[in-house]
Amino acid sequence: MPGEDAAEQAAALDRAANSLMNVWSRAHNAPDVPVPATQLRALLVLERGPVNVSALAAELGALVSSASRLCDRLEAAGLLLRDSGGGDRREVTVRLTAEGRGLLERIRLRRREELSRVLAAMSAPALQALLWGLAQFQEAASAKPVEPDDSFSLPA
Repeated sequence: MPGEDAAEQAAALDRAANSLMNVWSRAHNAPDVPVPATQLRALLVLERGPVNVSALAAELGALVSSASRLCDRLEAAGLLLRDSGGGDRREVTVRLTAEGRGLLERIRLRRREELSRVLAAMSAPALQALLWGLAQFQEAASAKPVEPDDSFSLPA
């Protein structure tokens, strides 16, 4: 948006992101989703592969004891399994069950259906501009900051 300053652009993006999160969260708040947001975050971490409870806690920014209790609830719901480590019985690895994977797939399908409904209401040029802008945003957001090169020095 030419002429707008960075603060106004950030505010516009914040409003758009809020709308996106509202559409996104409808899938998570469906009656057949048996877990709250924190437990869902844990399932999404486990979707990448089995981890020990300490690593899960670190990913969630939680205490190990809190992550362990969260795992208790997810295990009781049939969404994850605990495996004791081979040599170290204190090492417990957690992984998704087929039911846990199925839940994540249902949520992902619903999110895409909600997003498709909103995108279908947009004009073709607006949709094309949105997708291009989001691709550019994703690229900029995932770019690694440039580290100073220690080997570079100014000539004397």
